[in-house]
Amino acid sequence: MRAFSHHKGVVAPMDRSNVDTDLIIPKQFLKSIKRTGFGPNLFDALRYLDEGRPDQDCSQRPLNPDFFLNQPRYRDASVLLARRNFGCGSSREHAPWALDDYGFRVIIAPSFADIFYNNCFKNGLLPIVLDEETVDKLFAEVAEQEGYQIEVDLPAQEVVTPSGERFSFEVDPFRKHCLVNGLDDIGVTLEDSDAIKSYEAARRQSAPWLFDAITHS
Repeated sequence: MRAFSHHKGVVAPMDRSNVDTDLIIPKQFLKSIKRTGFGPNLFDALRYLDEGRPDQDCSQRPLNPDFFLNQPRYRDASVLLARRNFGCGSSREHAPWALDDYGFRVIIAPSFADIFYNNCFKNGLLPIVLDEETVDKLFAEVAEQEGYQIEVDLPAQEVVTPSGERFSFEVDPFRKHCLVNGLDDIGVTLEDSDAIKSYEAARRQSAPWLFDAITHS
């Protein structure tokens, strides 16, 4: 998993509440568990004018000119600004995969669906909860200033606007540790690899028949 410490990027505004995971990545594209290749179908139903199929070349599909990601000012965005209850609906992990594959590193919203929120941390995305008033302020500033960028400092737990205004956010210390060090669940386990090897060696001595059964199974 990619480590996350500091990030600066263009902000793209998704000005709607209750964006569910089927809208983030529709069900017909859930054909792989490779974690990559989902970016072209992010927000597929809103992003294109035709109905998407898994076998299509998205570069040849008609774009919806009214959708914010198709507007030149937001095409290189890496920070998504959203409304409350982002990521609701089914628990598909493909949703953060699609956001990450597109190029987003940070999502800011007043609230997130719990499972989606947890899945973001497990896949190298940083979901930041800011209050409604602050999110409203950011939406207004993004609309007024083309190329609006924010800085995110995870160690300091701060969002910094172009004017220098700072907003603090909360993050669980363990999740913060994992993101800063690029550790997914497997990576966290491997931090204790020496202890695991020592236990296995001792267990092999105290109960060798268990390992013989594994070897001959």
